[in-house]
Amino acid sequence: MVGLGSISTPMCTTSPLPSKPNPRNNFPGKLSHPLLGFHKVHSLSLSTHFSPQKIKLTQTHFTLKASSVGTADYTEEPATKVKFRTSLSVPDCSTSLSLLGTGYREKVFAIIGVKVYAAGLYVNPSILSKLDAWKGRSAAQIQDDMPLFKSFFEDPMEKSLQIVLVRDVDGKTFWDALDEAISPRIKAPTPVDESALSTFRGIFQGRPLNKGTSIFLTWPHPSKMLVAVSSDGLPTSTDATIESPNVGSALFDVFFGDAPVSPSLKTSVATGLATILK
Repeated sequence: MVGLGSISTPMCTTSPLPSKPNPRNNFPGKLSHPLLGFHKVHSLSLSTHFSPQKIKLTQTHFTLKASSVGTADYTEEPATKVKFRTSLSVPDCSTSLSLLGTGYREKVFAIIGVKVYAAGLYVNPSILSKLDAWKGRSAAQIQDDMPLFKSFFEDPMEKSLQIVLVRDVDGKTFWDALDEAISPRIKAPTPVDESALSTFRGIFQGRPLNKGTSIFLTWPHPSKMLVAVSSDGLPTSTDATIESPNVGSALFDVFFGDAPVSPSLKTSVATGLATILK
């Protein structure tokens, strides 16, 4: 996630997940990844093997839904203990989105690592049906596959990044960190880009961002990004609309490019994709 100084990460129901997802364990009980559920169908769309049981599942179809454990509808990011809903709706987004992975941003001061925020990536489940070319790839292969993440971003299906602060940060500091990460990725800013960055900046200037504040960065389309900030639960409206393909893609690259500010988030998302694309 973005750096602080440099900071290094809408209603819907699902079921809670174990605190440390591992897509290979806990079968044949509940699957631990938040996007996966199973149900039998008569036509074979996918068969796979799970270890350590080495059980072959036939006539099994992946669906994107949360597994049920208990009564809560959350999964926990293990390093920060921040709980993310396994699915949610954001303002001005027509579809319920499902959690694909979580991670955190840590800033090192001197030799001490300080966690600044946790983050979770939500996607329109339909987007995953368009990634068939990457079926069978391992998490490590997916993590290093920039064409996959480029295709993922450029697909006109909704994606949303929820950032949850785990310490108090003033708005200016947060924006300066965002700008420091975004600007170098826009080699020749156009007037549209400059206007978008100015709008983006205005959301945070003079605004305290206390611990627990959520910032939603939502891409309903690659050329548009919606920004919503809430200090108490899910936001009810969009604070600003950023209409610049360059700014939107640069921000996505901050988190999912070849030098992500939150390696743990990209690793988690890659693991989720690998699990679903088996």
